[in-house]
Amino acid sequence: MSLSAMLTEQIQTAMAQIFQVSIEKVEFQATRKEFPGDITVVLFPFLKIIKANPAEIGQKLGDYLMNQTPHVSNFNVVSGFLNLEISDDYYVSFFSDIKEMQAFGFVSAGLNAPAVMVEYSSPNTNKPLHLGHVRNNLLGYSVAEILKASGRKVYKVQIINDRGIHICKSMLAWQKFGQGETPESSGLKGDKLVGKYYVAFDQAYREQIKDLIEQGKTEDEAKKLAPMMLEAQQMLLDWEAGKPEVVALWKTMNQWVYDGFEATYKRLGVDFDQYYYESNTYLLGKEVVQMGLEKGIFEKDPDGSVWIDLTAEGLDRKIVLRSDGTAVYMTQDIGTAIQRVKDFPDVNGMVYTVGNEQDYHFKVLFLILKKLGFSWADSLYHLSYGMVDLPSGKMKSREGTVVDADDLMDEMAQTARALSAELGKLDGYSEAEKDQLYNVIGLGALKYYILKVDPKKRILFNPAESVDFAGNTGPFIQYTYARIQSILRKADFDWSAKISSVILHEKEKELIKQLQEFPEVIQAAAHNHSPALMANYIYELVKEYNSFYQSVSILGEPDTTRKVFRVQLSAQVAQIIKNGLGLLGIEVPERM
Repeated sequence: MSLSAMLTEQIQTAMAQIFQVSIEKVEFQATRKEFPGDITVVLFPFLKIIKANPAEIGQKLGDYLMNQTPHVSNFNVVSGFLNLEISDDYYVSFFSDIKEMQAFGFVSAGLNAPAVMVEYSSPNTNKPLHLGHVRNNLLGYSVAEILKASGRKVYKVQIINDRGIHICKSMLAWQKFGQGETPESSGLKGDKLVGKYYVAFDQAYREQIKDLIEQGKTEDEAKKLAPMMLEAQQMLLDWEAGKPEVVALWKTMNQWVYDGFEATYKRLGVDFDQYYYESNTYLLGKEVVQMGLEKGIFEKDPDGSVWIDLTAEGLDRKIVLRSDGTAVYMTQDIGTAIQRVKDFPDVNGMVYTVGNEQDYHFKVLFLILKKLGFSWADSLYHLSYGMVDLPSGKMKSREGTVVDADDLMDEMAQTARALSAELGKLDGYSEAEKDQLYNVIGLGALKYYILKVDPKKRILFNPAESVDFAGNTGPFIQYTYARIQSILRKADFDWSAKISSVILHEKEKELIKQLQEFPEVIQAAAHNHSPALMANYIYELVKEYNSFYQSVSILGEPDTTRKVFRVQLSAQVAQIIKNGLGLLGIEVPERM
């Protein structure tokens, strides 16, 4: 039981006995540095139900806890705050209980645990994954892992946007300019090859627009009349009509992209339990619209189009079916959500990892699903996130100025290589071991830099800054883990003994307090869908450990009991660092 939970029970009993009142919640905070104490009870909320001043409440409560709670060794009252000093025995006993727990803080999903589906990535098949996709994948994967650690059953899914004018543009450009080029013949990953022709389409299209404007057309007319666009639109119609040669080319080029995506996902360290494809889902939802019409949720306009009026909820009217009977994105998303629950009947909630430009779309989608009467619609969450900018400015895929995810990972490994070479601590490593380490450090730097920021905030990503070995960075945390592993390798004595009593150094006590918080941080990160809470907890833990490391001797401690305790404490800190970083998808190196 955590300290706050134990004290809550004691305080509830005390309030009932002393003041004859029942309280549900007790507010705690860290004790301010200038006062003695390990944890502080905020007294002001009690004034609503007890007719007494804070000092009187604090004194009586402190006396009770001193007499009735063996772990409370002293107290002091300052204004509306009761500062409690907790005995060393409590912290030693707590640590003894968790020191060999490899999964301390993790909650196993029971047989009937609620399942949640987390959607992330969801790229288009006309280009490689870029920096924006990296943030999406890292957020979605990490939130899925954190939800799993909090006791939820999790399904990771994505929907691949594999149809529409965008892929037809790449297909047409490949037909015109490709001369049969393939990933094998070019040496390019399939997604990069298809992306190359998406850029080629745009370049040719721009030239045609320019020529038409010179011939006297307006810019709008030129955009509509450019032969490249007209041919791409015809190709889309041919695909929708099932024209064999168009469908065959579509399948071939999409497979190139899927293979390329898989290689990127593997290197990035993310995975999926289920794939959905827009080519299979774009007709879903149309039958739901009919159901909604019968229930009076939707309304049909004179032109035959179907709408939902959400003005009473502060939104607007939203179309769900065009006048020609074709679906819109909203219709497809309604149908896909329903299909997913059919595929995974134990799902009672979904998390959509999508950029904040789609905030309004998801407000409407969730409201429609609620109105349609689906019980799980109350547990839908849009994991909205901000854009990722670079010092050089915004990315534009059709102009070929995106930051390719593969190139970014290569750059991160190279940056890690350069900085590691400066430190010069890799004697005895083979070149293969060095390459593996640079990749672990580089990817760790990238992931931590992105995930330590609240998802809703925009990020200015600076690769060199992210690989700094000091400060709030991934490599700083990884280095601390490696430092602890070095200590454990040098501890050439039996340090497995159970320590039941030891006088704690102030830094040891602070470190154990940090460890106590880990289970609560997992639950808070899951509740808020925020890997940033986990990232910043790990940073605070690492800072506390480094302060401990600088303040006390570990292997050089002459007292055997203290030496064993400090090695055990170091080992468990390393385990929490590893587990916490694992929830962010970050590996830890055994040596650095």
